[in-house]
Order: sequence, then structure tokens, then C-alpha cells
Amino acid sequence: MPRVWDVPVQDSTRVRDVRVAAEEAAALAGLDERRTAAVSLVATELATNLLKHAQAGEVLVDVVDPPVPREGRAVRVVQITAIDHGPGIADVAGALRDGFTTTRSLGAGLGTCRRLADDFDLHSVPGRGTVAVARVGAADASHDGEAPGAPGVRAGGVNVPFAGAGFSGDAWAWVRSGDRLTLMLADGLGHGGEAARASTAAAEALRRRPGLSPAEALAEIHGALAGTRGAAVAVAQLDRWAGRLRFAGIGNVGARLREGGRWRSLVSRPGIVGVHRPRTLREDDVAWTGESLLILHTDGLPSRWNPSPDTGVPSADPAVTAAVTIRDARSPAHPVRDDTAVAVLAPTPADRS
Repeated sequence: MPRVWDVPVQDSTRVRDVRVAAEEAAALAGLDERRTAAVSLVATELATNLLKHAQAGEVLVDVVDPPVPREGRAVRVVQITAIDHGPGIADVAGALRDGFTTTRSLGAGLGTCRRLADDFDLHSVPGRGTVAVARVGAADASHDGEAPGAPGVRAGGVNVPFAGAGFSGDAWAWVRSGDRLTLMLADGLGHGGEAARASTAAAEALRRRPGLSPAEALAEIHGALAGTRGAAVAVAQLDRWAGRLRFAGIGNVGARLREGGRWRSLVSRPGIVGVHRPRTLREDDVAWTGESLLILHTDGLPSRWNPSPDTGVPSADPAVTAAVTIRDARSPAHPVRDDTAVAVLAPTPADRS
């Protein structure tokens, strides 16, 4: 089941909790001692940085698929996401340099994180806060985004369990079969262990048959979820050479596609995967360009949520976009009443291809 550690960081005692969560995630991902030490240090630095610069925040620790999937081989990495509503960072480039400090500390925090992590990205807006995402995998899985044959597209997600629970009823998966790359987001009915069992079964079914079309994948997942409470599931598949995105969904997983300067909704059919599946399922088939961006989200976001014009910084890591989306959609006036997950599909920036 998708174990997620959600650690609120309000004082220095919680830094240790973040470090312990990161080490437990490293064990779950099968990392060796050296990579576990890197995960531990990155998590500690990000949590400490929250206290130094924002006074408080939240750290999410998860075991996820890497931003660029490997065909025929399951690779899982530890992802650490730090989120705050603090004053933001005016000079992001400067903050990433070793020795940079505004608090008379050693100033090695963010620079250390970037150096030790396989992937590291940060987004900050003065007055709105900061999001930082770091991923660390096994030594032989490092820098997947730079591997030969990288497909020119990345995916990432952030998963927040309801009320700080240890498991989320939401799950996302990201797989590759030749030139086809498939992103899935599942929302098990309700929340807690039974919801997590359903969404986990959906992710495992996708990984077993990564080459299926979205409609075929939903049929496969429907069979795999028999005996569970069921889930809402959305599947998006990119054929990178054809430049086409195919989408199909059942239930209330939202899908928003950016086309140029506007956002388009991709519509799912009513039903519950594993319980009641429509007899026929239509796939949307749309163009995918270097300006496209796809956001899948569960109903933990407000029901009328729509992306703002500035959603999805072109150069940002997809998981950063997901974390910013969740942070900005939550508010005291609209408390979250369910698990919340956002998965994002985005082109790889030209300077990282």
C-alpha cells in the first residue's frame, strides 16, 4: 500500500521525525547504506531549512516512480517534498549556492540537497512560499532523466494522506513501453487501509501490462480491483513520436490539459473501477506539444478547482508543480476531507533533454 509520511514541522523536535521517515522510506525502496545516508541528510536539511526561513511547514516522504521510467525494469526512488507558506526566496539561484545564508548559518542546506539528490528542484515566490522536491534512488538508477533515449517528457506526483494517516487511499503510477508512456492516478473509495488496497492494486495492474491503451488498461485494472471497494481511475498515455495523448477515466479523478494559453478538461465516465464499469469507454485523443501540460488530481482538491493562468512553471519538476497545486488549493476556509494526490505530465525543458 502507498505508505506516505506527512510530517508537520513546527519546531526542531520534528526534524528528527522527518529524518526517521526518510530512513524508513529508504529501507522500503531498498537503498543501500550510502544512499540511505544521502536520503537522511537531504531530509534533515530540508526540514531544518523550513524552520530557518519559514518558521514552519510540511515535509512529505514517499516512495515513487522516477520522473523518467525505465522500460522493463521497476525502479523506485525516495521523494522528499518540503512545502511552506513562508516569505519565499527572492534569489533562488543564490540560495542554491553553497555558502549562501540569510540566517548566519553555514548556508550549505539547499546546495547540499542539490548535490546529493538525483533530482532536485525548487520553486519560490516572495510572499507565497516555497516548495522543494528531492529524489534519491539506488546508485545504479541515478540521474534517470539524463539517460540515453530519454523520452522528452517527465512525470511526477505528490500524495497527501488525509489527517496525517500513514497510508493514502490515492496512488499514481508511471510506466513505459517503447514509445508509449502511461500515467495513472487512482482514488480508492473513501480513505484508510481499504482505499489504499484498491489504489495499490490499480498501480500494480498497470505496471504488469504497461503497453495497454488507456481503455484496455482500465479493463485490466477493473479485473484487478474485484473484491476491493473499488476506485476512481484515470489513465493518460503519450505516444511521443506521434505527438498524441490518449485519455480515459472512470469516476471523479479530474484531468486538466493545457493547450497553449488555455486549459481543457478531459472528461471521465461515471462508474467505479472494480465495481461498475461502463460497457463502452471512449478515449480522448489530443495533440501533445512542447507547451502541453497535464494535471490529474483526486477529489481531495476542491470540487471546483481550476488551474490558475500561472499553474505549471515550464522549467519546474512535475512534482514541484503538483506540490504547488496542492499547497495553493488548500485553505482554512476549505479544509481537506479526503486524501489528496496530484500527478503531472510535462515536457522536459530543452536544457535538460
